[in-house]
Amino acid sequence: MSDSNKTPIWASEQRRMTARLLPEAIEALGRWQLRWPDYEIDATLRRSEAQMREVLYELLERLTENYPFFHPDYAGQMLKPPHAVATMAYFLAQQINPNNHALDGGPATAKMEYEVVADLARMFGYDEHLGHLTSSGTIANLEALWVARQLHPDSQVAFSREAHYTHSRMCEVLGIDSVAVEVDARGRMDLDDLRDKLRAGRIGTVVMTTGTTAIGAVDPVDEALGLRREFDFRIHVDAAYGGFFRLLADDDRVLESRDASAFRAIAESDSIVVDPHKHGLQPYGCGSVIFRDPAVGRFYRHDSPYTYFTSKDLHLGEISLECSRAGAAAAALWATLRCFPLSAEAGLGAVLRQTRAAACEWARLLRGDDRWRLVVDPSLDIVTFYPATPECTTSSISAVVEDIFERTMNDEEDPVYLAKFQVKRPLASGDAELIWDAAGLTALRSVLMKPEHLAGVASLHARVMRARGVTNDE
Repeated sequence: MSDSNKTPIWASEQRRMTARLLPEAIEALGRWQLRWPDYEIDATLRRSEAQMREVLYELLERLTENYPFFHPDYAGQMLKPPHAVATMAYFLAQQINPNNHALDGGPATAKMEYEVVADLARMFGYDEHLGHLTSSGTIANLEALWVARQLHPDSQVAFSREAHYTHSRMCEVLGIDSVAVEVDARGRMDLDDLRDKLRAGRIGTVVMTTGTTAIGAVDPVDEALGLRREFDFRIHVDAAYGGFFRLLADDDRVLESRDASAFRAIAESDSIVVDPHKHGLQPYGCGSVIFRDPAVGRFYRHDSPYTYFTSKDLHLGEISLECSRAGAAAAALWATLRCFPLSAEAGLGAVLRQTRAAACEWARLLRGDDRWRLVVDPSLDIVTFYPATPECTTSSISAVVEDIFERTMNDEEDPVYLAKFQVKRPLASGDAELIWDAAGLTALRSVLMKPEHLAGVASLHARVMRARGVTNDE
């Protein structure tokens, strides 16, 4: 264990550290900039320090309208604060403003992008790869489905009913017929239904999600491999949220064995998407798409004689649908992985062990209290739950959930921020007493993405209990 892990570092101390490091780094960058002759800033760009200060403080006041996404009391949506080293690296690279579309626009950050994408590919078990960073998971999935269409122009794309809406939307954009596959009671793709649809249709690509947005469900990638041998289709893995949990998949004590097997099987998939701006400690936006077969690069080939001229090497713009992309994103991820390597025991692996443990602990507290029900046992670090009511009807439960949601968020002295989730069958089917008198059930959803959530689970649970009108003595 490192000294930094032995000695407590409070958030205020982290902010002071950033305040010390950033000016030092800016000064060092300035020394590099001074290698070139000084020049006069054009009059059209000049603004007084007083004016800029006034605007910045007005901005800071506007920013206070946000929820405290950085704080452990925020446990709602998939919003994880970027690490200080990532934000500083991004800011420093941004002063140069490299464009990773071409080596000519970002020679240093393009090299960093190749390095970090290779790191991600190795994490998933790809021996060879072709890939790049994107501005989002949406764009990354668009590229994966675009390649799928190029390979199988008249085929369908299948994905589970719990998959992100990106896939149906991108299929519309690309003119691809899409097929929605049913899910089981855990929110995982139902392979029996997939088999039926494979027999009946012309499916060329199946999207397997390892970490669905709503509940973090992990589709059985390993089992789908057997179907692929029988029906010959491509497997694209949408691991935008859950991808970094591959680091923990060789230890069945951390993940359930079936989920761990699914992550290990990603090595045999055809393409994968993972978002470093989720569990990779990066600022928005930083997604990525990686293909196992580098030969798919032929589909990206295009002529851009005004862009590629300083090197004969492959440019990132020649393997990407996006043109301009922030080189600062590559710099930020490169710096982060230098501090937090892709290791199961240290670096990002250690962070994810904490978030996974937080979800398991809250699930344990909920499971041990007959006043609460879990929608499903958490597969990763997302916990979904709802209160039991005397009526046992979905409408009465939804009303109580709405009340808890408002009370927790608007508590002036001790707020906690959760999210809501519209549950549909077969989810929550383990609750035999549940009466479905409405189309859906509103449940509470908590995304425990911050490692600090492990220490705060008991407090989060107590405040949710209090919002329901339950005291610690009951």
